Amino acid sequence: MKDLKSNRRSFLGKAAKIAGLLSVANLPVLRAEVQHKGVADDPEHKFLTKPYLQNPLHGEITVRFMTNKPTYSWVKYGLDESLKSSAETVKLGLVEANNRIHAITLRNLEPGKKYYYKVLSKDFFEYKPYDVVFGNTIESEMYSFTAPDMKKEEFSMLVLNDIHERPDAIEQHIGLHGNAPLDMVFFNGDIFNFQTDENQIIEKMIDPCTASFATHKPFLFVRGNHETRGKFARRLPDYFDNIDHAPYFTFSRGSTFFICLDSGEDKADNHKQYFGLAAFDAYREKQAEWLEQQLESEAYKKAKYRIVLIHIPLYHFHRDPPGVAHCRKVFGPLLNKYKIDLMISGHTHRYGFHEAEKGRHNYPIMIGGGPNLGTRTQIHVVVDKEKLAVVMKKDDGEVLHRYEVKG
Repeated sequence: MKDLKSNRRSFLGKAAKIAGLLSVANLPVLRAEVQHKGVADDPEHKFLTKPYLQNPLHGEITVRFMTNKPTYSWVKYGLDESLKSSAETVKLGLVEANNRIHAITLRNLEPGKKYYYKVLSKDFFEYKPYDVVFGNTIESEMYSFTAPDMKKEEFSMLVLNDIHERPDAIEQHIGLHGNAPLDMVFFNGDIFNFQTDENQIIEKMIDPCTASFATHKPFLFVRGNHETRGKFARRLPDYFDNIDHAPYFTFSRGSTFFICLDSGEDKADNHKQYFGLAAFDAYREKQAEWLEQQLESEAYKKAKYRIVLIHIPLYHFHRDPPGVAHCRKVFGPLLNKYKIDLMISGHTHRYGFHEAEKGRHNYPIMIGGGPNLGTRTQIHVVVDKEKLAVVMKKDDGEVLHRYEVKG
């Protein structure tokens, strides 16, 4: 028994000495070993989405993606597969880290040139105020894109609306578009029924987009009235980057000026379903002030073609709920005063083309169809040196309407 007690005391004494030595001399080595054992074998560190391209500007584009853990993430990119450049996001002097939703802008690109890229993420074993221990690094496969050239006269855009959580429709539309020229995709509202959680955004929109085009072609997204509904509606902007990171915005491509408006909810602000939590009238009135500034801008005046994209059409809706009437009240007089060539909308689930009506709307309105097979439409906008051409097709390829304006 004495021998056992003696051996135990000897063992504890040696262990204490070893612990003391480690705490003084070998702590970084110990941390590295724990880091490897604790994190590198963790199967949970992964990408939740493939990268998707956003916010196309002249020689600039934003790469977005999500991870299931808070990480430090960056993009490696270049004109060839050696990927000699890298980019990260810096805000207020801090490199963005310990976040799951990533948006990294690649700048100073050569417009019109093909770039290769991949995204990388490194998670954390510890993140203390004065002690950060990184975990393992994961990286995506290689992708490519063409750097945006906003000055190029030729431009092609596909406009989709009212998909209402039929993710197969996205891939169907891209397949129907085939090999026709395409610079980007514009989602003109009601891609969802209402906002529930992050998984819904991934499964119903981001995944089908990256599966069919969004790793190599950018998209923009202006919400419809259905995106204003649900407990997660206020988080929706966290997942998308429009031009100027804004819910409504303008952009020019060559000689074409695009105005993208957020029509908001079609119900009244005091509707019982909003429980006093809606204020769209004031939001649209503020937007109208901004709109007049855009219509007075030099870029607008110099443009050869002018197109408005808005989910709710100001006219030709079989009902006239308060939100639609308010859109017409605040936006209608401005769009009649300043000449536009076309309004592209959705919302009604009834495709159609409506010629200009002097005194009512002094411009034609093209309205895309609904979410079901047989009523789905895609609108292809093509601009070149000679003309603006807009074609609306049904989901079986039938051409429903062609509209052209000569330059």
